[in-house]
Amino acid sequence: MTKAYIIHENESWILPLREALEEMEVPHEFWHLDEGALDLSQRPPQGIFYNRMSASSHSRNHRYAPEYTSNVLAWLEHHGRTVLNTSRALELEVNKVKQYLELQKFGIETPATIAAVGKKAIVEAANNFPYRSFITKHNRAGKGLGVYLFESIDSLETYVDSEAFEESIDGVTLIQQYIRNEEHYITRCEFIDGKFYYAVRVDTSEGFQLCPADACQIGDQYCPVGEEEQARKKFEVIDGFNSPLIPKYEAFLAQNGISFAGIEFITDSTGRAYTYDVNTNTNYNPEAESLADVSGMKEIARILSDYLKREIQLGS
Repeated sequence: MTKAYIIHENESWILPLREALEEMEVPHEFWHLDEGALDLSQRPPQGIFYNRMSASSHSRNHRYAPEYTSNVLAWLEHHGRTVLNTSRALELEVNKVKQYLELQKFGIETPATIAAVGKKAIVEAANNFPYRSFITKHNRAGKGLGVYLFESIDSLETYVDSEAFEESIDGVTLIQQYIRNEEHYITRCEFIDGKFYYAVRVDTSEGFQLCPADACQIGDQYCPVGEEEQARKKFEVIDGFNSPLIPKYEAFLAQNGISFAGIEFITDSTGRAYTYDVNTNTNYNPEAESLADVSGMKEIARILSDYLKREIQLGS
């Protein structure tokens, strides 16, 4: 049977999609690619393939899931299968340096960033950085791994030399310009089938919980999230959102084989927007979606159904 195959490594993240696919009666199968074997002499099954592999897989003890997925995607593409979020999408998912360089090609501004390997190089990079307030983050991250705010080189040195230092799984640490947003929020734009779907305003007043599914850390110490009820919603879908960034984002996605993604930007006190993350394993906040009467996973299921119907027609 021709199916929609969903490539992933985290069961909890695919539950809403599973429900949506079952509700719409879309033939499907989930491929959990944390490990396995790939026989190059075999042909892939007929169907369409949606790649949801995450850069943070190693934080769930799935260290080589992206590497394995990269090979599976190459195999699928070699045999001409329809892949949504291609091998190029995965390449950008696991490498923020490549993300930023590609975004810049489309006139999308990113924060000033230096990539460093080794503790000495990290401190030297910060010493040469033109901004005194800066953050560190992992080049291959997700879940806000390695994200800390520093106001001085001394505090960075103390962190780097301590047991608390978190090395990126690929060994590359980013020193990045800290963009201060006085209203304590960021904006996340969701794209489905390469087209803008909606934007969500994310409250960062108690720390940067940027992914609807995970909390992260920022600052010289852990910033608690959800310890007390907030006056405003953590996630809120923005009614009627529009931005000159949207056509630039769509062009970026189309050029890089990205069908489904969340792209995050932050504005400074002058309204200048800096794009700092592209997440091709996007999740959605159910409470925010319920209030706005939208559903990202149901829309993805609908798109997968449409692709699958076209695939079946071509094969008949």
